[in-house]
Amino acid sequence: MGQMFTDSLVSAFFLIVGGDRELWSVVFLSLRCTFLACCGAALTGVPLAFLLVNHVFPGKRLVILVLNSLLALPTVVVGLFLYVLIARRGIFGPLDMLYSPTAITLGQMVLILPLIAMLSYTAFSRLDSRCRETALTLGASAWQANKTVLREARFAMVGAVCAAYGRGIAEVGVSMMLGGNIQGYTRTMTTAMALEYDKGAFTLSLGLGLVLLLVSFVLNIALGCFQGKLDP
Repeated sequence: MGQMFTDSLVSAFFLIVGGDRELWSVVFLSLRCTFLACCGAALTGVPLAFLLVNHVFPGKRLVILVLNSLLALPTVVVGLFLYVLIARRGIFGPLDMLYSPTAITLGQMVLILPLIAMLSYTAFSRLDSRCRETALTLGASAWQANKTVLREARFAMVGAVCAAYGRGIAEVGVSMMLGGNIQGYTRTMTTAMALEYDKGAFTLSLGLGLVLLLVSFVLNIALGCFQGKLDP
């Protein structure tokens, strides 16, 4: 068993450095879908968090409770609900999104939206409440005051996006249910790893696993560099 693992690991390394077409097509699809999902979730979640912190409205506590509950939502549940919506007989069936990279991106966006929203909410809540008021008092417009708050919370924002990216790229359920794991079209790193493992083909699975670990490592390094916590 140890020899088989070693041989598979070496073969996986040569797949990566050799530019294996199948492996890297899966990697680039995963990176692209998760990147787009993070962009969409950030553009929605950050303003929502800002609204929750700075405004009082009926149902605010319910919204926060729902978002907190969705943090622990299993990925297969997200996949199931979205499948019902975008399937051929679903409400959005005419858009023909099922079993496409668009469906994977949408699923990941729904999955990580609560994470970005609540991490951003926590970051904004910890800021001095006088930050925005002081900016307004000094003559800043509402937009400029909001930019000041965002600038103060920028480190937490980057951390939230990195955490969301890590969760999105590592999930399996949504990608499998909405993408269908179609070779050369909707196969992501995690779904390909699951399939290759079932087939007993450990080389590609290990190669994708190594790339996934590398992505996680790069995210943490990038976050550390941004926050200035790494030694020069």
